Amino acid sequence: MADSGSGDVAAPLPAGGGAAAGQYDNRGGVAQHGYRSRLAFVAGAGFNAPTEDSSPYITWGGNFTLGAGQHITNHLTLMAEYQFIDDKLPGRIIAETGATGGNAHIWSLTLDPVYDFNPKGHNSVYVTGGGGFYRKVTNFTDPQPALYCTYYYCGTVLQNVVVGHFSSNQGGWNIGAGIAHRFGGMYADSKMQVFAEARYLDILTPEVNSSPNGLGTTFVGADTKLIPVTFGVRF
Repeated sequence: MADSGSGDVAAPLPAGGGAAAGQYDNRGGVAQHGYRSRLAFVAGAGFNAPTEDSSPYITWGGNFTLGAGQHITNHLTLMAEYQFIDDKLPGRIIAETGATGGNAHIWSLTLDPVYDFNPKGHNSVYVTGGGGFYRKVTNFTDPQPALYCTYYYCGTVLQNVVVGHFSSNQGGWNIGAGIAHRFGGMYADSKMQVFAEARYLDILTPEVNSSPNGLGTTFVGADTKLIPVTFGVRF
């Protein structure tokens, strides 16, 4: 008679390779989907419109922004931003000086917290604002002859040259909001976003009543207030 205890059957292995499968899962994509770099970057460009208060002294133009910072939490990011603004001047101010053209160049270094209302979603809304250092240079230009050469010949062309300017260094602040779309990732965890935003910018420039470099006297009121609209990418 056969011994009933000698026919023990081994228990089946768990599907997927048992312990090895568990280790693989822990090391694989599932565990890594929650990872997010603490570093943040932004790059964008767009246009500027003056507010009603500043429109007598500055007109439309363009801007670009570069920044880097850190994700403090999923919702909050602290950015250090550099922005350059290139705007034209109203014809009245240019005519007062006797020049034929002009522009206002503004560059800034600011700290700007960003609060994202839906950091896990493909689409989100955020608010931002901050302040820092601003430098504004107002230039007046005239066309002057300049030598232009190619491989085949040299000739004289007219080129706009700065014939007078005034400048100021001061503080300023901004506040605004934007919308963002996050790319890729089945868990909506991609770092890359495209965004569109608008800010209210107030640069605390002083009042100017000056004859830049011997040109005619012109007046520019205090404060420079603009609405920069920017499109770009965030990481």
